[in-house]
Amino acid sequence: MDPAYAQRYRDLAIRHWWWRARNDAVSREVARLLGSRRDAATLDIGCGDAVLFPFLSRFGHVEGVEPDPAVLSADSEWRHRIEVRPFDESFVPDRRYDLILMLDVLEHFEDPRGALRHAATLLNTSGRILLTVPAFRLLWTHHDELNRHFHRFTKRQLDAVAGGAGLEVIQSWYLFHWLFAAKLVARAREWVSGPSPPEEVPVERLNEALYRVCAAEQRIAGRSMPFGSSLIAVMAKPDGRRS
Repeated sequence: MDPAYAQRYRDLAIRHWWWRARNDAVSREVARLLGSRRDAATLDIGCGDAVLFPFLSRFGHVEGVEPDPAVLSADSEWRHRIEVRPFDESFVPDRRYDLILMLDVLEHFEDPRGALRHAATLLNTSGRILLTVPAFRLLWTHHDELNRHFHRFTKRQLDAVAGGAGLEVIQSWYLFHWLFAAKLVARAREWVSGPSPPEEVPVERLNEALYRVCAAEQRIAGRSMPFGSSLIAVMAKPDGRRS
C-alpha cells in the first residue's frame, strides 16, 4: 500500500461511506454463518487496524495477520492479537479456524490461487472463508494502482481460482451496483485528465448520503444483480460444505 495512503487507512476504514457499507454486508454474513456461537475461532487476514475485531469477538476468539505495519495503531487494544507479517506458507498457527476473512485482500496477491490454497489449510473441516474482492477488470482505475492490486475478479474467475485452491464457492454476489457506472466514468475521466486523487472521507452530509444509498441498495437489490464494483463470496472445503 502507498505509505501516505496507509497512514490514513484507519480513518477511512471507520468513517468512509464505502468501508462502512462493505463492513455492514460482511457483518451480516458473519452473523448468518456463526449464528449464536460464542466459541468460534476467526482469523482476519489483512485485518488492517482491527476495525472489525470488536464485532468479531462477539462470536469467540479473533486474531489477525497484517503485512503492513503502517496501518496499525500502537495503542490499539487489539494489537497483541495481530501478527505483523506476510500471509504465506511460513504462517503456521497452532489452531484451525471456523471462519477466515479476506476482505479486499486476495487482489493483492500475484498468485491468488496459492494464497487461497494456504488459507484452506487453516480451516476446520466445517470452516468457511468469507472474502470480498474488487470486481471486473474493465473498472480498473488509479485506485487499483495506489492500492497495489494485481487483479479484479468476476464470479466465474473467482470460481476458477477457488477450484484451483481446492475450495468450492458456496455463494457469491456483487456489491455496489451503482458504483459500476461511476467507476466506468472515473476510468474514462482518467484517460482524459490523468489519475484521480486518493480517497478522502467526504464532508459529513455527503458521506452519510452515500452510505445511505449503499445501504438502501443492499436492502432492495439483495444478491440478484449481475454486476457491481465489488464481489463477496463464501467458500468451503468440498468435504466441509455439508457440515
